[in-house]
Amino acid sequence: MKLFQSLAGSSLRRRPKVPPRPAPPEPRINERIRVPEVRLIDEEGRQIGIVKTSEALAMARQRDVDLVEVAAQASPPVARLMDFGRFKYEQSKKEREARKHQQNVQLREVRMKPKIDDHDIDFKTRTAAKLLKEGDKVKVTVMFRGREITHPQIGKALIDRVVKSLENIATVEKEATLEGRHMTVILAPDKKKIAALAKAAAQQPAASGKPSDEEEAAIAAAAAAAPVVGDDGHDIDDDDGDDADEE
Repeated sequence: MKLFQSLAGSSLRRRPKVPPRPAPPEPRINERIRVPEVRLIDEEGRQIGIVKTSEALAMARQRDVDLVEVAAQASPPVARLMDFGRFKYEQSKKEREARKHQQNVQLREVRMKPKIDDHDIDFKTRTAAKLLKEGDKVKVTVMFRGREITHPQIGKALIDRVVKSLENIATVEKEATLEGRHMTVILAPDKKKIAALAKAAAQQPAASGKPSDEEEAAIAAAAAAAPVVGDDGHDIDDDDGDDADEE
């Protein structure tokens, strides 16, 4: 029964998926262009002028290209001579490249408790830093339990300490607020600061205080496990919201 309630609560928190946008209609080409005349543009982009559609089609066949309607709403419609198959291929290639370079920014959460020790604060801060450098926003949350909530200044001091440590790579997107038993702040990556920091690091000799491979691996694992948070503040990938495994 408890499991059912947990799953039900999780489903209520999830936002419905937005259906994908329908693909735009393809332009009319060749014999599908039924208007009596068109304003014609040649393969090089030169204006030929207004010609009969039958003449434009004959010109396209003669040049072994397609007649493509590129502005149907114009009067008369604008048509262009082009290799439509190659045009579609180039367009799809550009779209794939654009999608490849699009960054899917997520809001990730790093949690801590008021009684956290200095070593764990440092670890949590470096985890947040890794997420920010990867392009994600970070929600830093201090979780109060029992009578801890009577000392919110402790949580504020913790958050201020983390924000101060990350000011060289992040900006505060949403100031610290107390909601129920959670105090949170949202940080966004500052691309210019991150790029400048990386450039400076590349020009400096290897630092002796660099974290060990084991520490780096632990930070990477913690960053990968950081919950993804939805716009409503709930975990997207955590169905029960149990904080028992946090420090």
